Amino acid sequence: MASIRDLKKDINFVLGDIIEAVYIWEISTNTPNSKEGDEIIDEAIDTFDELIAKVNNKDVESRKAHLKEVSKELEEKASALVEKLNKLAVA
Repeated sequence: MASIRDLKKDINFVLGDIIEAVYIWEISTNTPNSKEGDEIIDEAIDTFDELIAKVNNKDVESRKAHLKEVSKELEEKASALVEKLNKLAVA
């Protein structure tokens, strides 16, 4: 298991990249502040807050297993956000 610091960095970078991709999509399609883009950004921010809170939670039985679960959850939620972004790009 990577360090807690690395997991926090992963959460930050992955979700930050998704938000940046939304901004790039908005610029390339000339639709700034689109409703669909704002929804994805809001969901990414909520996911960030939720996952960081879980990483900082020390009241768990097995910290190592808990952090692996958080990492897995990051992967699942990021994939879902990317899927939503890809649907925008196709539309």
